[in-house]
Amino acid sequence: MRSLWNGSLSFGLVTIPVKLYSATEDHDVAFHQVHAADGGRIRYQRVCEVCGEVVKYQDIAKAYSDDDGQAVILTDEDFASLPADRSREIAVAEFVPAEQINPLLYDKAYYLEPPAAAAKAYVLLRRTLESTDRVAVVRFALRQRTQLAVLRVHGDLLAVQTLRWPDEIRVMDVPEPVADATVSDRELAMASTLVDTYATDFDPTEFTDEYQVQLRELIDAKLAGGEAYEPESPAAEGEDAEVLDLLAALERSVARRQGTGDDEAGGKGGSGKAGGRKTGASKRAAGTSGAKKRSAKAGSKKGGDEAGDADAPASGTRSAPRRTAARKGA
Repeated sequence: MRSLWNGSLSFGLVTIPVKLYSATEDHDVAFHQVHAADGGRIRYQRVCEVCGEVVKYQDIAKAYSDDDGQAVILTDEDFASLPADRSREIAVAEFVPAEQINPLLYDKAYYLEPPAAAAKAYVLLRRTLESTDRVAVVRFALRQRTQLAVLRVHGDLLAVQTLRWPDEIRVMDVPEPVADATVSDRELAMASTLVDTYATDFDPTEFTDEYQVQLRELIDAKLAGGEAYEPESPAAEGEDAEVLDLLAALERSVARRQGTGDDEAGGKGGSGKAGGRKTGASKRAAGTSGAKKRSAKAGSKKGGDEAGDADAPASGTRSAPRRTAARKGA
């Protein structure tokens, strides 16, 4: 396993270096959304509801709206100004009986692993918790948020289980029918007898997530039954065509800058191949006398109107990559 956090566990004057590992993992089958007609993946874009533009991730900020409908935007600089707890210490605040912790407070669990040099201090704390039948209430920072947690024994390891803050536990009023209900002693005795018939020691391995098991069996049956398909890659012909048009436009532009290709650009539409032949011709022309160079320049001016017709597609092509970049950046 990969550690999530490196720091130290401290109580009193004792400090134990530790690594933090997640104690749980999710085994649910993962799905993604597709178009039922062709199996194509569904993609979402972040669109501003005011201007309708697709917004880049780096241009997205967080906002808070109060009950009166007023909102304020909080930037990265605002969050950076907060006194976030960046310490790397799990500090023991107190030791309390385990039964005093409301189970509703328990959240996510983590394992603590010490280096070999700190093994003795680690075992000492674990044995102390076992012998006193207490848990340690600790505070530490995880992902820049201060966490309240309990340190408890789990087998031969120490585990930290984060706690929800007290104001995160909802208070629910007892419904009137429940508050007014009464049971007789005979009913209570019969219910106790029924409980005894179910009494046993808890073994979580005896329970199975039947939904996940049947879901996986369904998926395997579809894969084995010929219903599998290979998702098609997104069509990229449009982008490739724009790239080819851009290259052709660049070739024509090079030919024009070298004073050749004007006549052929006007007569043949300035194809990429023609541009290539003219480029070679211009190189040969470059080795001739200055009079020939002036003649080539004069030819370039004379064929200006025709060259303008050939450049029209190139201009449109140059603008196309800009539109494509906007879509990608968005």
